[in-house]
Amino acid sequence: MANALEYKIAVITGGTSGIGLAAAKRFAAEGARVFVTGRREVELANAVAAIGPNARGVKVDSTKMDDLDRLFAVVKEKAGRIDVLFANAGGGSYLPLGSITEEHFHDIFDRNVKGVLFTVQKALPLLAEGSSVILTGSTTSLAPAPAFSVYGASKAAVRSFARTWVLDLKGRGIRINVLSPGPTTTPGLMGLAGEDAAAQQNLLMELASHVPLGRVADPDEIASAALFLASGESSFVTGIELFADGGSAQV
Repeated sequence: MANALEYKIAVITGGTSGIGLAAAKRFAAEGARVFVTGRREVELANAVAAIGPNARGVKVDSTKMDDLDRLFAVVKEKAGRIDVLFANAGGGSYLPLGSITEEHFHDIFDRNVKGVLFTVQKALPLLAEGSSVILTGSTTSLAPAPAFSVYGASKAAVRSFARTWVLDLKGRGIRINVLSPGPTTTPGLMGLAGEDAAAQQNLLMELASHVPLGRVADPDEIASAALFLASGESSFVTGIELFADGGSAQV
């Protein structure tokens, strides 16, 4: 049986850890040539080594237009097209209403909204007929979390992007879908609890208590959902938000 992404060219932003790295490993294992981005050289080199010989790293801050231009110039030179674009770079932090700062707002919206918008827009000339674009959403756009309003709003914007872009790109055969994980054991999630191991464990237990399946996800589980959206198995799927959340935003 052929690999699901045999001969495909995949670009994954924010691919040095967590869901992005898990997806990059899975895509490469399924036959794709994978370009991954990250903001830090050491983490990027480690990720490329972990993904394997079909990976190439490009140091990119997705909020910076020059970096995105350089990324797609490299992809164009080395591969000539994109079959799968996983706009995964992003992040957030807690601040309750009353304490939200302009810096907090711009940090989250620049990474989760501006970065996603221009990643996809600048990739358009390289996106092949029948290509798949995956945007990383979040259950927080539907199931609010205290002190996480700016992050949740940014992910609601991502969901809106997908709905509209499907119409904007009608006729090109490009599929655009949102993948919205529930709580997942990524460095970004653990970092919300700081460096203390006990605090991190308490956070995981608290999050798991709100998930019908009774646990948080492993990044590999989210990567499996990403693979479905990236592959021909989802060839008639576009404009959706696929929740891989253990039911946490569904009931």
